[in-house]
Amino acid sequence: MSKIIGIDLGTTNCAVAVIKESGKPEIIKNQEGDPTTPSVVLFQDFGEGVDEPLVGTLAKRQAALYPDDIVQYVKRRMGDPDWRFDSTAGNEYTAEEVSAIILKRLKQDAEMALGEEVTDAVITVPAYFDDARRTATKQAGKIAGLNVLRVLNEPTAAALSYGVNSEVSGTVLVYDLGGGTFDVTLLKINDSNFEVIATDGDRNLGGFDFDNELMTFVAEQLEAQGAKDVLDDTAVVADLREKAEIAKKSLTTMASTKVQTSVNGKPYKVTVTREDFEKCTASLLERTKELVESVLAESKTSWSGVDHVLLVGGSTRMPMVKAMVEDLSGKGVELDVNPDEAVAQGAAVQGALSGGPETASSGNFLVGDGGGVLNGKTFTIADVTSQSLGVILVDSDSNRDTNVVVIERNSKIPGSHSVPAFTLFDRQTGINVKVTEGEDTDPEFVTIIGESTLSIPPYPKGAPIEITYSYDIDQTIVVEVFDHTAGKSLGTFDIDRVANMDESSVGAAAVRLQSMEIS
Repeated sequence: MSKIIGIDLGTTNCAVAVIKESGKPEIIKNQEGDPTTPSVVLFQDFGEGVDEPLVGTLAKRQAALYPDDIVQYVKRRMGDPDWRFDSTAGNEYTAEEVSAIILKRLKQDAEMALGEEVTDAVITVPAYFDDARRTATKQAGKIAGLNVLRVLNEPTAAALSYGVNSEVSGTVLVYDLGGGTFDVTLLKINDSNFEVIATDGDRNLGGFDFDNELMTFVAEQLEAQGAKDVLDDTAVVADLREKAEIAKKSLTTMASTKVQTSVNGKPYKVTVTREDFEKCTASLLERTKELVESVLAESKTSWSGVDHVLLVGGSTRMPMVKAMVEDLSGKGVELDVNPDEAVAQGAAVQGALSGGPETASSGNFLVGDGGGVLNGKTFTIADVTSQSLGVILVDSDSNRDTNVVVIERNSKIPGSHSVPAFTLFDRQTGINVKVTEGEDTDPEFVTIIGESTLSIPPYPKGAPIEITYSYDIDQTIVVEVFDHTAGKSLGTFDIDRVANMDESSVGAAAVRLQSMEIS
């Protein structure tokens, strides 16, 4: 059996890890010798309508030169059925396919480093990813030729890495600010038992947004110097976005930096101070603070009850993040956690727990609900749902459709929850189950993520049925409808996900990717 790798499929950067002979997770460097790979794809057209994608650092360096051929931040498009990228060669790609190209490059790098074929992986996702985005991530892995054993929440992965490497216990708050998403998760570690208490987040808040605010600030300074319509020029925007990211990183260690660019052939220079940067991004930082406070309030936990604070995600390197978290918590953050590597390392640990005897040195594994035995030590991992799941029913008083929550957000997984329902009219012969995400009672303000219809005998109005949702460890939903009149189940089904690719499309995409040369 080949080694199982852990993959942090990030918005801006990816990392891969594996359990080595030491029994500890170690990062696998890519073919350039770097621990992380930029999540950037350049679609190169060398004629005959064939794309040869270039992934990583070399692609990122050419973003300003070929803005129309570059795909960045595709993680934000996962689960969006309407998004497409049209390459110069005339080919169309979904977000799942672009992500699969990145995953295939990561797979190739891992195989080169390990000297063997890699087929199995655990891929991490933001804790606040919904069903469509989790499913899209698994589909991307399948298209890339990977058997995705688990889709693991990023903060849980970071805590798992931290717990394995540090052997600590206590209540841990994970503040995870990545390139494109933000999560905050509260969990308890008791020896090798990991129990998530609550999680919340924003899938559209990350380092990318801080870059955009800084880019807008620089554009305003350029226009004050006489430049015209700076953000209307695609090439200038691509150049400014790259330089804004560089400036942000410089301000991590420096009080000020300079951004130099050219607009309409004229050179410009803008000085940016750390104070400027922190001022123009203060509202973004405040949004993360509000989410942290929300999780603590929902879990009825005070800062005095938090023993450890982890900063995860490359964007936590901004000094204002550490300062805000320490001021808010009244305690120091853990400094022995690598924010770029912890998530991939935790995924590798989960891979070992999910796998077989060849995945680590102990030769002794037990598989359970996300836990197992690693290096002779038994681990249990209890996670929670990040989204509320409901069903559309008809309110008996108003006779209007209403959303009824079946599984509340932050419920323990895996688990099952049920709600009663009744037939609506005489001789009704079918039950249509519409699965929703969201907590509002008004169907207009929730998302229908899938539906299916089951046949029933022609019962009279008011015949009792029961709808049960089961959430597995990957937060995949299975629905069962129970007929109380007949005293039997009408069957179970996976929801027909309206926002995701169907199986035939996934298979066709996998075939196309197999013949594609990726570098």
